[in-house]
Amino acid sequence: MTGSDATPSFRLAYVPGVMPDKWVRIWNERQPDVPLTLTQVPAVAAAERLLDGDADAGLVRTPVDREVFSAIPLYTEQTVVVVPKDHLVTAVDEVAPEDLDDDIVLHPLDDVLDWESLPGRPALERPATTADAIELVAAGIGVLAVPLSLARLHHRKDLTHRPLKDAPESSVALAWPEAAKTDLIEDFIGIVRGRTVNSTRGRQQPPARGESADADRGGARRKPAAGKSAAGKPAAGKPAGAKRTGKSGRGAPKNDRRGKPRRRS
Repeated sequence: MTGSDATPSFRLAYVPGVMPDKWVRIWNERQPDVPLTLTQVPAVAAAERLLDGDADAGLVRTPVDREVFSAIPLYTEQTVVVVPKDHLVTAVDEVAPEDLDDDIVLHPLDDVLDWESLPGRPALERPATTADAIELVAAGIGVLAVPLSLARLHHRKDLTHRPLKDAPESSVALAWPEAAKTDLIEDFIGIVRGRTVNSTRGRQQPPARGESADADRGGARRKPAAGKSAAGKPAAGKPAGAKRTGKSGRGAPKNDRRGKPRRRS
């Protein structure tokens, strides 16, 4: 966010493969006076950019350092293997790690998957980036396991992908420095969590002028009507539905004439 004397803005960093378009559209609808600036950053550099103050928050890949950052997990991606269209594994709907035993499985330096043991055969060298690894796959040199969004980001007509079983997965989170949370970050949290514009969660708006604290909790208290208690029940001693009685108080109708019968002439 810019200085207090300038127009406020919200700066959002995001890593390759993440598509923030929907959230940006909702932001622009709800915050037309607060521009949102997007910056794509490499996954390995996202934390540094946030700590340096180059962005207010970021859509990053986990894990994140929870001693430094606050983070809200958003979703977990399926892992796929990218192969040439004429590869043998294209005959199946899902690939098992052992199906790649005879393949060179590329492992780029910017890989976002936490492998304990990479399937297949290792390459002589690790490609510098995922984009470089995609070029090698297209050249028939090996195959590549990546989150689905990265396979789509680097789509080529001569390549395809299949889900890879028993592989590590990558999750995406909204993160910001622990000590730098702002009202604008709270607003963006509401958007990614699907809160409506009138949601009572998140940033609290002050009551309108003239409204009391009671009104903010659902309306000012009303005085009970005559003959009723504050809970809306008839006052004590007057059960509901009771008829009015005469002066005697014994239930006789009003103007009830009592006396001697008339004499017949």
